[in-house]
This record gives sequence, C-alpha cells and structure tokens, in this order.
Amino acid sequence: MFEKIEKIWKIRDLRNNILFVLLMLVIFRLFAHIPVPGINVEALREIFSSNQFLGMLNMFSGGSMDNFSIVMMGIAPYITSSIIFQLLGMIVPKLEEMQKEESGRQTINTWTRIATVPLAVVQAYGMITLLRNSGVGVMDNVGFFDLFSIIITVTAGTIFLMWIGELISEKKIGNGISLLIFAGIIASLPTAVQRIAVSFDQSQLFMLIGFVFIALVTVVGIVIINEGQRNIPVQYARQIRGSRAFGGSGTHLPLRVNAAGVIPIIFAISVVIFPSMIAKFFVSSSITTLANFSQWIIKVFENQFFYGIIYFVLVVGFTYFYTEVIFKPDQIAENLQKQGGFIPGIRPGRHTSSYLQGISRRILLTGSLFLGLIAVLPLVMQYFTGMQALAIGGTSMLIVVSVVIDTIKQIEAQISMRDYDGI
Repeated sequence: MFEKIEKIWKIRDLRNNILFVLLMLVIFRLFAHIPVPGINVEALREIFSSNQFLGMLNMFSGGSMDNFSIVMMGIAPYITSSIIFQLLGMIVPKLEEMQKEESGRQTINTWTRIATVPLAVVQAYGMITLLRNSGVGVMDNVGFFDLFSIIITVTAGTIFLMWIGELISEKKIGNGISLLIFAGIIASLPTAVQRIAVSFDQSQLFMLIGFVFIALVTVVGIVIINEGQRNIPVQYARQIRGSRAFGGSGTHLPLRVNAAGVIPIIFAISVVIFPSMIAKFFVSSSITTLANFSQWIIKVFENQFFYGIIYFVLVVGFTYFYTEVIFKPDQIAENLQKQGGFIPGIRPGRHTSSYLQGISRRILLTGSLFLGLIAVLPLVMQYFTGMQALAIGGTSMLIVVSVVIDTIKQIEAQISMRDYDGI
C-alpha cells in the first residue's frame, strides 16, 4: 500500500489530479455549511434526525440539507434528470440511436444539464413547502420575496455542484457525482461518533461491538457482491486473410451480479415516500373525508413493518427493471456475431441473446435480494435493538464502499497506463 502511495506521489499529473479533487470536495463542504438566512436551523435538524425519508434525501444531497445550506438540494435534481433521460433512451428510438454515438451522448448530456434547472426549482419549492407545513417553526418569517430568493439560491447551488462534479469526473479519479455524495456521508461520521461517545453507557458495550461486527460483515458482503461476476466463455473464429491467420482466440464476457448499483434504491425510496409526502399536503384539508384518508395514509406508511416490506419489494423489482434498461443482450449478441465471436454450444444471434438474458436474470436474483437486505438493514437493526442505527446505514455503506472501489480502480488504471508509457 505504501509503495503505491509513493508511486502516486511521484507521478506529477496523477498527484495534481488527486489534489484538485480533494480541493473541490473541500469547497463543496464549505458551501454545505453556509445556511440560507431566515431558517430555524435547530428545528430543521430535529426534523431530519427524526424523519427517515428526509434523512435519506439529506444523504443523497451530500449532507447539505439538514442545515438548509445554499447547496441544500445537492445533485439530486441532476441525478433525477439523468435517470429520466436513461429511461427515455429505452422508450424513444431516436434517443437510443443517439446514445450509440459520441456526439449524440454529448447532446444528451447537454439536455440533461438543461433539464436539471427546472427540476431543481420544482424540488426546491416542494421541499420548502413540506418544511413550511411541518408545523415546527422552521420557516415562520419567510415571505414571497424571501421564498423566491431561496429557490433561486439553492437552484444555483445545484448547478454549481453539477459543474464541480463534472470537473472531478474529467480528472478520471472517480465519478464526480458519487464522490460528492461520498463526501457528505463521510462528513457526517464524526458527528455520529461524537453522539455515541456522549451517550455511551457500559451496558451498551456489547451492542456497539455487535454493530461494529455487522458493519464489517456488511462491508465484506458489499465488496463480494459488487465485484462478483459470471464469466461467459467466448470463442472467436479463426480467419485466413492471404497468408496470415487472425482470430481463433478465447476470452470471456463478464456479467455482473450487481449491475444496477444503488439506482434501484434511489427509485424505491422515491416511490415509497411519495404517498405519505402527498398526503401531508391534504392533512389540513377542509374536506373531512380527504383529511381522514390522508391521515390514514401517513399512519400506514409510518408502520415500520409495512414500510420495510414495501421498500424491500420495490428495491428487488427496480433492480430487475433497471438492469433490463442498461443490459441489452440483443446488441451484445449482434456485436459478437459481427466480430466472429460465439459462445461454445450456443448458436449465434437470437439463441445467444436468449442465453445471455437467462443467465443475467438468474444471477440478478442474488444481487437484487442483497440490495433489498442492504436497504432495510437500518430498519432491522432498529427493530431488534431499539436504536437508530444510522452509523451502519446500509445504503450509505453501499455508496461509500462502491465509490472507494471505483476510485481505487481508476487510480490503479492510471498508474498502469503510465507504467506502459515508460516501457
């Protein structure tokens, strides 16, 4: 490990890129601590600490929402915009063709950035409305002009973070958006440790040891599932061109166990909190039936057992759905056939596509069940221990481990590339 660190430090370009990324993360954390004026920050933090949905939004914003900072929305609108265009690429044939070309992908990226602006405005207004209706005095003295100013400010903050994320991605040290979320999660760890240390009691010693053990097991499981893949053998036909022979080599096609990453969890949390979030707008309705129905919806989704089951089922379902979006066996089979490749024992074309589809769905069962367990891990821990196990939040841990693995791989790839240049 120390040899690699020394090698990284000696490579000037790589060292400068890493220092640049660290500087951008420091700037992000500085902006995350600049609150918007006129907000009762103490009341706001109390809401976020007691509401699991808001806590999840705070995590995906990079930890900048619980103090209502100028970058409170984080890069959540940009993630939403990216997901929308990915899904449209599956539905609209023209977008699907554009995704196959570099110029088309650049155009889609531009559209994604443009769509981020109205999405940030809408999400900022929705979040402000939700907090104003919370009834705990978060935004009591905010007028129309103040509201307009806040929306413009946090929208500009989102665009600023989107720009920072893309600058980080250009350095090829990791995905910029993921690193921003990673920085927000890591920044909350000292506060969590301090909270545990202040309220520590000797009777909780074995429980804390159990938390640490479960956290380590979870990390090992995340690494195994993230790195797990099924290698499909591929053989290339030998071709004779003039007096020279080409091909005839064998390789493999990797199918990942968890190809969808954390996207299914993002989809699931968006769907599972939607009914209760909408119901909160109608709790104080003058129509008695509507108000009572809204209260019932909120009560049902506050039931941890019901919430956990729905959340788990949605994560598993969305894992299959999103993998269907990004994994295209027809294109893989077509490309193999064009390149003279084939899977031993499987006929090229339609049969290869069906074979790959079947293998993918079987190994995806393990990945989807694992993601579902990771998503409901905090609920399970809270049920058995009675403590809010935020320190080992499954989704947070999945993001942290995935980002660390991806960043290390990209750094090692740059080291290897420079080693080859030396040779």
